[in-house]
Amino acid sequence: MEGTVQKKGKSRGEDCIATAIDFLLANARLVLGVGGAAVLCIATLAVKRLIDRAARPPGEDEKPDQKSISETWEELSLAGASSKMLKRGLENSVKKSLPAVIKIEKEACSGSSAAEAPKLEICRVPLCVTLQEKLLHYYQSHVTLSESDVGQAKQKALDVCMEIQAFLRSKQPDMPLGEMSLGGSLFDDLQVVSADHACLLVPLLIEEKFWYFVPGEETILNTPQFWMVRRTNLEFFGRGSSYWDKFIVGGYLSSNAVNESLHKLVMGSMNWPALGSMLDCTIRQVMGSQELKLEIQQEQSQLFIDILPIIRFEETVLTSQPESKGNFENLWCRSFYTDQATKLRDLDASDSGLRLCCLKILKAVCKDQPSLRRVNGGHLVNVILHLSDTESDWSEAALADRFLQVITEVTGYLEQGFLPSYFNSAVNLLSELSAEEIDEIGYTFYCALSNPDMLLQR
Repeated sequence: MEGTVQKKGKSRGEDCIATAIDFLLANARLVLGVGGAAVLCIATLAVKRLIDRAARPPGEDEKPDQKSISETWEELSLAGASSKMLKRGLENSVKKSLPAVIKIEKEACSGSSAAEAPKLEICRVPLCVTLQEKLLHYYQSHVTLSESDVGQAKQKALDVCMEIQAFLRSKQPDMPLGEMSLGGSLFDDLQVVSADHACLLVPLLIEEKFWYFVPGEETILNTPQFWMVRRTNLEFFGRGSSYWDKFIVGGYLSSNAVNESLHKLVMGSMNWPALGSMLDCTIRQVMGSQELKLEIQQEQSQLFIDILPIIRFEETVLTSQPESKGNFENLWCRSFYTDQATKLRDLDASDSGLRLCCLKILKAVCKDQPSLRRVNGGHLVNVILHLSDTESDWSEAALADRFLQVITEVTGYLEQGFLPSYFNSAVNLLSELSAEEIDEIGYTFYCALSNPDMLLQR
């Protein structure tokens, strides 16, 4: 008799496991052949239903409710989702969830009586905590920086900036440089999580009568984001009339040549150990990067400073960013950073909106999530500016709605593979991302639409 009971119990356990596997795979096969949005939803529903079944006494045999599944599918599906992203996510979800589901089913089905069934304790998030409250708590506890941290970082960056400027003026007094300044998110109140990055702007003073700014659409590459600076009037002002003639390559001012010269002057000639000792910190070059970058370490704080040559002509600002230009040494990147930050502040000031708050929350989310770290502030601020053209309510009460709406918009741009710059719609801000990176980012944001809490986990 005992053997018979054990045999029946074992058979029952195997049946439960087989049922669990068949149910999960049957639903997976059902949706793999259909359009994108339903894939993830059905797989998630299947796993949820299996867990719910495991929580019931083994004597109760529930049959899958196909009507319920269909209704849930319709409610959760999202139009325009990428089937490629979702299929990959489904495969990962099945691989990760299946062992746990089998284990729960096996434990629930083992034994010969309901009294011996294990009791499952399910942790639930309190329903009284809304996404709005979670976003505000995340912003206050994690996103914002203390005034002391910001002040110390700004002062340290300013000290280094003054030393570099004094060194260049003494070493190369004939080099026509404008007044250096510090910029970037640290100085525009857009930095999040930690005060760890600043940008030292080095303006090159070029003579307007000698140089012509060539818009990206007029270059042979026909890329609106990248401009060129051509030498002109050589018949009247021969080569050597301008200090910057020594950096000409193929008739154009070479951003690479300017970078290399500054690298030799600043990185190779300055006595960083002595300067660090004077400023009570450790200063070292960041190796393995084409950009001019310094790392400053003081006790537990860390600060990175990018040294960025720029050219200004009327309303146009060009920057030298080697890692963005690939192998093209004569290209300069058209920057709209100042215009974007100013526009966002003006919009918030006009309606007391929380666009900046929403932007900073999203920047922190992308900084915390490994799969989203290729998403930068430039991507996010342009999405918010585009959205502001059609959405007027950016009040605190609408923060959660706008947060989810921005994620939806980003997912749509990623699906298209094109995010237009707000100030030049021909510029694709996603051009620097690979197809695999776009796929990974899109999948993460898509999952967050039904579970935004996942983005607020640190």
